[in-house]
Amino acid sequence: MSSSKVAVIGGGSTYTPELLDGLMRHAADLDLAQVVLADPDEERLAVVGGFCRRMLQAAGSSIRLETTGSNEEAIEGASFVLTQIRVGGQAGRHLDIQLGLTHGLVGQETTGVGGFAKAMRTVPVMLGLCEEMEKRCPKAWLINFTNPSGLVTEAILKYGRERAIGLCNNPINLHLDSAKLLDVDPGRLQLDYIGLNHLSWVRRILVDGRDVLPGTLAQFASAGRPANIPDELDYPDAFLQALGAIPCSYLRYFYRTREVVAELKAKTRSRAEEVMEVEEELLAQYRNPALTQKPEALSKRGGANYSRAAVDLMRSIATDSGARHVVNVRNGSCLASLPSDCVVEVGCQVGADGATPLALEEPAPEIRGLMQHVKAYEELAVEAAVKGDRATAILALVSHPLVADVDLAVLLVDEIAGVHKLPWSVGSRNP
Repeated sequence: MSSSKVAVIGGGSTYTPELLDGLMRHAADLDLAQVVLADPDEERLAVVGGFCRRMLQAAGSSIRLETTGSNEEAIEGASFVLTQIRVGGQAGRHLDIQLGLTHGLVGQETTGVGGFAKAMRTVPVMLGLCEEMEKRCPKAWLINFTNPSGLVTEAILKYGRERAIGLCNNPINLHLDSAKLLDVDPGRLQLDYIGLNHLSWVRRILVDGRDVLPGTLAQFASAGRPANIPDELDYPDAFLQALGAIPCSYLRYFYRTREVVAELKAKTRSRAEEVMEVEEELLAQYRNPALTQKPEALSKRGGANYSRAAVDLMRSIATDSGARHVVNVRNGSCLASLPSDCVVEVGCQVGADGATPLALEEPAPEIRGLMQHVKAYEELAVEAAVKGDRATAILALVSHPLVADVDLAVLLVDEIAGVHKLPWSVGSRNP
C-alpha cells in the first residue's frame, strides 16, 4: 500500500483533535503520510489546525498536516475522505429545534422535523462533494459522519458514489458500555444489532457465543446515552420485557414522545446552545500554546469513541482485515422487509472492498413496523433533498411518525424553506 492521505471535510470541527489522536495511534496500519483539514471558517480552522500541529509535534509523529478552505484541494489524491460537516452551523441547529418545539414536535437534529431540515440543506452539499471526488480521488472511500448519517449516506449511495460508508458512534458506545457492564473484554462480546441510524435495537448480547441479555434488560437499557439525549426517562419493566431487546437511546423520541417534548420545552437552553458553549470552551483551550493533548472537555461534545469508530473502520479497509463493524450500508439482501437499495445500520464484514452486511434474522413486527415507517420517510426525504421538490417534501413529513399530520407537514415544509432559504420546486411530485 502506498502512503495514504486522509482529507477531513469540516476540519474546523472541535471533534477533529479526537480524530487526529486516533489517526496518530494507528498511522502505521493506514500507512498515513498526510492529513488535510478543510473548512470554510478560516478562524476556527486556524485554531483547530494549530492545536493539531502541536499534538503531532508533541507525539513525534511524522504525519504532515495541512489546512485549506478548499474542499477540492483537500480531497485531491486522497485515500479516505471523512465528512463531518454542519451546513448552517449550530445556529441552524437551534432554529430546527425551536421550529419543532413551536409546533409541539421533537426538533432533534437527526430525527423528526430537525433531522428533516438538516437533511434538506446537507444532502445537496454532500452530493456536490461526491462529484468532486469522482474527478479528484475516484478510488477514495468516503466515510460519512455527517448527520443524519443514515439518510445522508442513502443519498450518497443512490445519487453520489458507491465507495461510501456511513458511520455513527452509537453502536461502538453500546458495545463498549455493554462489555464494561458485564466486566468482559470487548473482543469476547458481539451484539445482534439491527435497525436504521438512530433507530436501532440490540436483540442479543453474545459473550463467547452465549446470549446474556435475558433477565438483565433494565440494566443494559440505561447504558450508553450520548450527551445530546435528554435526561433519562425510564421505560416500564413490562415494556422492556415485552420488547425483549435494548432500544437505542434515540428511540426515546418515538417511545416516550410526549415526555421528551415536555423535557425539551422545560430546558432553558437548546442542545445547540449548550454545544455552542462547549465549543467556545474547547476553542479557548485549543488556543493555548501549551496544550498538546486533547482536553477532558471534549467528552462533553457528544462524540465519545468517534475517533475509534472512524479510525478502526478505515484500518479494516486499508488492511483488508475482514473485521466486524456496525455501519450504515446499502441493505442488499440483508433484510427482506426493506428495499434492497435503502441504507440500514447493521453488522458488516469490512475489508478492502468495503462493508458487506452479515446475515440477520428478520425483525419481529414491533421492530419491523417502525423501521418500515421511518424508512418510508427517509426514502421520500432523500428524493425531496435531491430534487428540491416541495410535494415530495410534504409527503416525507406526513410519513414521519413524529409528524404524521397533513396540515403540519405543509406548514413545516414552507417554514423550513423560508428559514433556510431552500429553493423548492412547486407543483406535483416529480416522477
